[in-house]
Amino acid sequence: MKPLTRQDLAQFAAAPAADPAEWIRVQLDTGGIAAGAETVYAALEQARAAQPRPFTLLRTGSVGYSFADPVVEVQAAGMPRVHYGCLTPELAPRLLSEHFGAHRLLDDHVIATRRRGLKLDAPVTHLLVGDTGAAASSKTEFFQFSFQEELKRRGLADRVQVVRAFDMGIYDEGAVVQLLPSGVTYTNVLAPDVARIVTDSILGGRVLDDLLWKTPDKQVRIVLRHCGQVDPDSADDYLRRVSGYQALAKALFTLTPEQVIAELKVSALRGRGGAGFPTWMKWQLTRAQPARQRYVICNGDEGDPGAFMDRSVLESDPHTVLEGMMIAAYAMGASQGYFYIRAEYPKAVERIQRALDQARERGLLGKNILGSGFNFDAKIRLGAGAFVCGEETALIASIEGRRGSPSPRPPYPSVRGLWGMPTAINNVETLAIVPAILLQGGAWFASHGTDTSKGTKVFAVTGKVRNAQLVEVPMGTTLREIVFDVCGGVLDGKDIKAVQTGGPSGGVIPNPLLDTPVSYETLQQLGSIMGSGGMLVMDQSDSMVEVAKFYLRFCVDESCGKCAPCRIGGYQLLQVLDRISRGRGAASDIALIHRVCHAMQKASLCGLGQTAPNPVLSTLRYFGEEYQAFIEGGPSYARKAGKAAAAKPTGATTPPIPVPVPAKEASS
Repeated sequence: MKPLTRQDLAQFAAAPAADPAEWIRVQLDTGGIAAGAETVYAALEQARAAQPRPFTLLRTGSVGYSFADPVVEVQAAGMPRVHYGCLTPELAPRLLSEHFGAHRLLDDHVIATRRRGLKLDAPVTHLLVGDTGAAASSKTEFFQFSFQEELKRRGLADRVQVVRAFDMGIYDEGAVVQLLPSGVTYTNVLAPDVARIVTDSILGGRVLDDLLWKTPDKQVRIVLRHCGQVDPDSADDYLRRVSGYQALAKALFTLTPEQVIAELKVSALRGRGGAGFPTWMKWQLTRAQPARQRYVICNGDEGDPGAFMDRSVLESDPHTVLEGMMIAAYAMGASQGYFYIRAEYPKAVERIQRALDQARERGLLGKNILGSGFNFDAKIRLGAGAFVCGEETALIASIEGRRGSPSPRPPYPSVRGLWGMPTAINNVETLAIVPAILLQGGAWFASHGTDTSKGTKVFAVTGKVRNAQLVEVPMGTTLREIVFDVCGGVLDGKDIKAVQTGGPSGGVIPNPLLDTPVSYETLQQLGSIMGSGGMLVMDQSDSMVEVAKFYLRFCVDESCGKCAPCRIGGYQLLQVLDRISRGRGAASDIALIHRVCHAMQKASLCGLGQTAPNPVLSTLRYFGEEYQAFIEGGPSYARKAGKAAAAKPTGATTPPIPVPVPAKEASS
């Protein structure tokens, strides 16, 4: 294949390839595949052969709607573009005949668009209806019937279809109606409003201001901007449809390495791996070291239980991460890169390897890239599933073929890293942001977020949540907004108890503090950390002592054992928690927990041991009464105490127990 030139990229940017007129995109990430997306894809192929249709069947990654897997997106002539959730192979023939043939949407599968309009700029063709109230009985069918009857009375039944939605993206706002294709959305709709909507909006083209939902979508997609939009297996799709590698071309031909670093400084991008170290500073420190070779590493060793942010990005948009790595290499003067990806992510490994092969074929990796004189290549190294290898020095040891265990710092990897050479390690999310910053500008990125935490953050929201999914929100969005406004609240309408952030290194944040804006500083003040983006929602049935035990046991199992504070302290701490949970604890155990935690924080070699006490300390801080209940009356008494705590009015909490919050390691 002929290597691409700078002129080729310029032509792609000037005239990006358009989507085919009609298409179906099947989201084939690991979550979708586990839910049956591959069988859905095969069924659509078979149905297309049986019912010949001119549409194009496409593969893509996840848009983030994990709660609705398998998810497909459909575009047909004369129809609004929609996502269908929980699609099954049996529905494939019906989807083709109804959507493409009769121009009708399928009930109970449409996910309402989050791009909600404020004006009716096109004739209404479909109404999505859904009851989002907290009551157990749904009025969705009532409103569907009411609209259908009113449309019949006005002679509009053949022109406008009324569809029961799978998810409206708005919660606890009564009956919600979305008018397609404009996306105008009405909330708290009552029976008398049905005739008004038909008369004023459908016939008159007027928006009902008293019903209009004006709140913009909480999500801002920067990291996830291409996820669910491009074929992760196709470099051509990335190059032609979303103007891929334009940021790299801009860096190579219009910016010096120093200017790239300066743009990153303006953006105030901080490492998204957890500690929030300024990205520009890491790059500058690496570049400043005199060396014959420098390295850049993408840390894809995502090990937090329940986290899937990095996996989704690697699987859905691999070329963006590769482009970010190449820009980082150019900025710091590196000529070799490594993707360190855990072996339990075979789809991510497969797609990154394909991206590397395709980029190499097109002259985007190797010698004299785009004729610029810049040389760079990259390889994949597999992690064996050791959580500790997410720590920078342990990761480097693993790549070098040594046992993955941390080393004392300084020297930091930016000074002495892989094979003794200056090395910059950035996580997947950090590198995925870089091309957007170069194309849109550092000031644009910094316009999102808070004064000290700029931009957006991706979270994998799981646990006792109604709609578990991948979300991307600006820094400063509150935890309550993420859980309730984006993810629909707690599963089965139960009361929320706490949210755990930061994985095994993080802490729990109780219900009364969920209005805290998310940032590196605020979460640390609460005794937790940002982490890589795991977010676990818990309801009143969850025992905080058991939660602390779960995360501590994980850290004990994953400890490399190199240093005594982590190896011995973690084990001793787990024994104390186990004793308490079995009703054999003593009042003196609380003081013992604090002493062991303090020793681990101060003396452990790496971040694993230093932050392993966080779940224990944060549960003690906010739910100390549960520990006392286990100590005083055993598990049965603790369950009664838990039920009594669940009956507390919203906002009630136990006064926090002061706990030292350890300084986090400077890694990304």
